[in-house]
Amino acid sequence: MSEQQAVALASGRIQLLSPRLANQIAAGEVVERPASVIKELLENSLDSGARRIDVEVEQGGSKLLKVRDDGSGIAADDLPLALARHATSKIRELEDLEQVMSLGFRGEALASISSVARLTLTSRTKDAEQAWQVETEGRDMVTLVQPAAHPVGTSVEVRDLFFNTPARRKFLKTEKTEFDHLQEVIKRLALARFDVAFHLRHNGKSILALHEAVDDLSRARRVAAVCGPGFLEQALPIEIERNGLRLWGWVGLPTFSRSQADLQYFYVNGRMVRDKLVSHAVRQAYRDVLFNGRHPTFLLFLEIDPAVVDVNVHPTKHEVRFRDGRMVHDFLYGTLHRALGDVRPEDHLAAPAALAEVERPTGLAAGEFGPQSEMSLAGALLERSAGLERPVGSVWQSPGAGYQAPRTQSGLPTAEAQGVYREYFAPLNSAAESLPEQQGDVPPLGYALAQLKGVYILAENAQGLVLVDMHAAHERIMYERLKTAMATEGLRGQPLLVPESLAVSQREADCAEEHGEWFQQLGFELQRMGPESLAIRQTPALLKQAQAPQLVRDVLADLLEYGSSDRIKAHINELLGTMACHGAVRANRRLTLPEMNGLLRDMEQTERSGQCNHGRPTWTQLGMDDLDKLFLRGR
Repeated sequence: MSEQQAVALASGRIQLLSPRLANQIAAGEVVERPASVIKELLENSLDSGARRIDVEVEQGGSKLLKVRDDGSGIAADDLPLALARHATSKIRELEDLEQVMSLGFRGEALASISSVARLTLTSRTKDAEQAWQVETEGRDMVTLVQPAAHPVGTSVEVRDLFFNTPARRKFLKTEKTEFDHLQEVIKRLALARFDVAFHLRHNGKSILALHEAVDDLSRARRVAAVCGPGFLEQALPIEIERNGLRLWGWVGLPTFSRSQADLQYFYVNGRMVRDKLVSHAVRQAYRDVLFNGRHPTFLLFLEIDPAVVDVNVHPTKHEVRFRDGRMVHDFLYGTLHRALGDVRPEDHLAAPAALAEVERPTGLAAGEFGPQSEMSLAGALLERSAGLERPVGSVWQSPGAGYQAPRTQSGLPTAEAQGVYREYFAPLNSAAESLPEQQGDVPPLGYALAQLKGVYILAENAQGLVLVDMHAAHERIMYERLKTAMATEGLRGQPLLVPESLAVSQREADCAEEHGEWFQQLGFELQRMGPESLAIRQTPALLKQAQAPQLVRDVLADLLEYGSSDRIKAHINELLGTMACHGAVRANRRLTLPEMNGLLRDMEQTERSGQCNHGRPTWTQLGMDDLDKLFLRGR
């Protein structure tokens, strides 16, 4: 530090930062590690219209990062400007910033990178006779432009990252860790731009060779190369457009969940983002079908008017802000929830390329509730559930099954038990079914052969052997029927003898007033008692045991953050799940072949029947190839 700087610092005087120091401070926001450098360089290449990008890396990127593209190039006179701060060709006026379509637009990337590394930029435009090159080092930021040999396009070479900021260099991880981060960045961009070829070499070895993908088959190959072939085999294609929003891509089946959120790719207008609103919508859509602690997999692309999304909310552009976040949230949740709900056993059995939207039967043809009396029956069952003893088995119409239903003093089953359990918890079809002679007539889950240890159903279908966990499968069927009944019947409120007071912020109180009718539909009655106080006068009858004040606080927090909340619904669904679990057939309950076949047919018609309420799989397929391998046939 010079004497003049020391005096200025001691006196607290304001002074301009040097260009070098300003760039190094900016680099702290943009350049965290080699992967950050690659992201900025690749985005520039894509914005230039490149159709092929070659990346060469040494020592995880700390020694060398070189990106070469065949884009439009940079004019010789613009090369020094390319390394200056706040210099860009991608926006001109404020209006341009309000509808950004390019990946880069801040004009800081190259300046920040060159302030902490030795950078060489070589470029040639289509109409130029030769290429030009500019070099700079972080310590002086002086640029030198000279002629060079290079085809049309641009090459950026970054050497010795953080050579002049040793403290930053110490924070770099091992070579393998840094390279893994770098490779992940390239994969993300490769998934966003199927029309561009990407090639990656590390320490002289070829790591990635992703060719241009121009049709569905080649795009599927790229997805399989980046996400693994297992993802494509266990994913559903999605494509829907509504209200100016278009969502397309692939969502993994719940059975293909992972222990980490490491296979989740979401793009907004081609830009990879990590957004809390998006994550919340996806979690809601998977909530009923995912095992605790598991994470869904997806590759999704959202296309939206650039004018209604702000991409300038984070230095690294990882986050976005939607003008109408609630509309986007509801669109994502509704689309994914419906797609997962429409999955049937035949979709699991279909080849990935053949997965398509299938028309589903509705109403009675799909096994849904029809008569209003059944809806009332479900509501009555829920209200009486607290005082109703649960039977060990759940199928009333099969005497001698080994369970004891609630009985009167004379020893006969109570009328309540006879009515509720016979009518509601007896979904198994008792009609005998015979195996058709025509193989093509075999339904997706086939026909029952036997029951194993009173737990599993063994069935034969066109592919081979099907194993079904009968309790888990029946539990899902019961759960979906209870949800349907509840959605139709609605939530009845129960007035409180003594209203509960609730201290909240003024913002939360305003939110409660704004959504008063919505709370009323869910069985709550909230009254504002002051600027920062509410009174809870009524709660849903089903949730009389819940902590109402805390639930209201959590719901208000969700409404303020996301514009919607499903916490009340989640609590109710948890109760319905418990009901369904108690009502489902138990282990060691012997079923007849017609009852087993009835359960298989119900599974084929029920939403989300591939998983029980807790996320466990309900059935699995063993094809003839799998069975042949077990016995070494064909060897």
